[in-house]
Amino acid sequence: MSLPQRPLPQRPLGRSGLSTSTLALGTMMFGAWGNPSYDECVEMVDLAIDGGITLFDTADMYDFGVSEEFLGRALEGRRDGVLIATKVGNAMSDDPAERGLSARWIRHQCEASLRRLRTDHIDLYQLHRPDPSVPIAETIGVLDELVAEGKVRAIGTSTFSATQLEEAYATATASGRVGFSTEQPPYSLFVRGIEADVLPVLRRHEVTALVWAPLNGGWLTGKYRRTSNVAGADSRAVRQPDHFDHGDDAMRELKSALVERLAHIAESAGLTLTQLALGFVLHDPTVAAALIGPRTPDQLRDLLAAGHVDLPPDVVAAVDLVVPPTTTLNPTNAF
Repeated sequence: MSLPQRPLPQRPLGRSGLSTSTLALGTMMFGAWGNPSYDECVEMVDLAIDGGITLFDTADMYDFGVSEEFLGRALEGRRDGVLIATKVGNAMSDDPAERGLSARWIRHQCEASLRRLRTDHIDLYQLHRPDPSVPIAETIGVLDELVAEGKVRAIGTSTFSATQLEEAYATATASGRVGFSTEQPPYSLFVRGIEADVLPVLRRHEVTALVWAPLNGGWLTGKYRRTSNVAGADSRAVRQPDHFDHGDDAMRELKSALVERLAHIAESAGLTLTQLALGFVLHDPTVAAALIGPRTPDQLRDLLAAGHVDLPPDVVAAVDLVVPPTTTLNPTNAF
């Protein structure tokens, strides 16, 4: 049986003074990339707020602005009760000038995101990926200006390596600029690479993580167990088979076998597999929130039903025997 649902706890976003619910709603599926129904996306926002979620995460390039537009409209009239996180840097078109982390592009895109989100400030503005073509000092400089202007409250990174994080933190400190509060890495029972170096760097600098893909593309919900190991025609697994391991027979078989073992651990502990997976990534206090990215209201209802679970040490130890610490089964899941 599953545990009774409890209110979602709050955890700090680094040293920003902001805090988030331990589950956050990722909205990459808002729009043509997942769910083009604005009404259903509003329903998901409603469900999230009712379920205690306080952080909504999007990006300028999710359906090339549509996700931000949907989210901004859906939050009108209740903006002050939530945090909005968005990202900048990934390509917005085939034009090489419409991407990256230059001061010019960040300022341009911040204004565009503010318009689409129908707000006067972004609570957490994140660098979507590293940009080796731009000095990190230039990037930090414009972010510092946006914070000073009140357009951004806190800044973060996404999918930076430990070395890139150290460089960014050292540059901000040396220049007296605003510091980063969060990092958004991939992390799940099947993608544990950040335990080796990224999480220690975050702890050292008092930065917290917002982890994406905590359910590894649906694998850790049990939807691809051997008894029902078929992805629906409308799922991301079909549209991106290599990334979600449905184009690799050997990896699919390995994950299927491990899911069975993890499901047994969950059942023995009185948990669902989803509760085990979300409880696992939140077991480390360095993780502020697990980002969940449902495509439909029903999927979100199922995820919210998992609530918040504190895993006992013996369950964590059992998990480690199945997927050892720092293991990443498939490197394509980690970028």
